Amino acid sequence: MSVNNKKIYLTPKGLEDLKKEHETLINTRRGEVVERLSSAREMGDLSENAEYTAAREELAFIDGRIEELEMLLKQVVIIEETGHHKSKTVGLGSEVTVKIKGKKEVFTLVGEWEADPVEKKISHESPLGKGLIGKIVGDDIEIEAPAGKMIYTVVEIN
Repeated sequence: MSVNNKKIYLTPKGLEDLKKEHETLINTRRGEVVERLSSAREMGDLSENAEYTAAREELAFIDGRIEELEMLLKQVVIIEETGHHKSKTVGLGSEVTVKIKGKKEVFTLVGEWEADPVEKKISHESPLGKGLIGKIVGDDIEIEAPAGKMIYTVVEIN
């Protein structure tokens, strides 16, 4: 995946998590895999050595991820957390309570690298995220979903 010069929006926590992953890959994981590779190389015939092939592939993956993280970290724009005051409009970092089919759901709007549907963190580039940006309490958002059109009403913005 090429990120080019695209801005990468992260919360301070998201930035911290990426930095930790980068540090772990460089200071721990890469060394472990290089050691495995070296041990496998000492076993002899490399053409039939599954451990050598697996370690080599894992090293290539780790090196690729390190390179990707380094590019990402150069393009990070920190999302200012709204803190304890309520914002009038939905933006990156907003925690938004919406009503859908009579049920309330709370989502946090984050950059695409932090999106995690399980934790109700949605990307500002997702259909719902795009629909929510700039909305105020009381606004309705119509989103085309696989199950048909869904209507979300903004109830609260934090």
